[in-house]
Amino acid sequence: MTPFSVAERARHLKLASLSLSEGIRSGGFRSCFRGQGMEFDAVRAYERGDDIRSIDWNVTARSGHPFVKMFREERELTVFIVFDASLSMETNGGSVTKREKALEAAALLAFAAGHNASPLGAVTFDRQIIRVFKPSTARDQILSVLAALEHDRASAPGSALAGALAGSARVLRSRSLVVVLSDFRTSGYEKNLALLARRHDVVAARVESPTDSSLPEAGLLPFRDPETGFDALLPTGRASFREVWEREHREHLSRWEQICLRRGVSPLVLSTEADSLRELNAFFAGTRR
Repeated sequence: MTPFSVAERARHLKLASLSLSEGIRSGGFRSCFRGQGMEFDAVRAYERGDDIRSIDWNVTARSGHPFVKMFREERELTVFIVFDASLSMETNGGSVTKREKALEAAALLAFAAGHNASPLGAVTFDRQIIRVFKPSTARDQILSVLAALEHDRASAPGSALAGALAGSARVLRSRSLVVVLSDFRTSGYEKNLALLARRHDVVAARVESPTDSSLPEAGLLPFRDPETGFDALLPTGRASFREVWEREHREHLSRWEQICLRRGVSPLVLSTEADSLRELNAFFAGTRR
């Protein structure tokens, strides 16, 4: 398969993203995770018949009288992409690399934001923050962001996922839909992920290739960790080795999903072999249901 190119597929991706834009615009995702897609506006004195769930207990305690929170509808939703450009994303266990699959998903999200006239922003990172785009609705914002995502590549091993999440929280002023496109093959990011999810709708989109979950029966298979440079020969001819590989992946994936859910983050697994548009549409439609 030829390398993924945003420029060559821009027209197709823009048309394909129409259905995705409808899913995001529906507000179903926000209403499920953030309370009906509404943003806090002010408080007022409690009146008979008000929903007790809207009581502002902090103000009530200070004043000695019950007050309720008032909300206003969000008229625009910022879309912010956190893009992993680290070396582990260059691995290819299928028809395309994880990086190419993440880039395709990012393009669909970016064009969907354009259909909705939503501000678009992004941050790319490898072992450090490479580039940051503050949210904007400028005419050239989408193509500028996607060109950067396609161009930015890892310069050295390492992952600054924790720093990218912290930086996103500082950049975003209003509630946003934050999509993290990464293989999450790092650690120490959990606290910053939770802090970001306190104020924003966060989707952790984990990009996986077929060999992450299972190995073919191919005898001694050469393996190299792009982050550490570790080389090994995997005895894939042994059924017991393949079973251990699959079990450890299931357990690791389950732990990651629990990390996300406990922190108010919605986990999504994107396969390099699946249709990105179909998976994203199914995710948003499933959330609405």
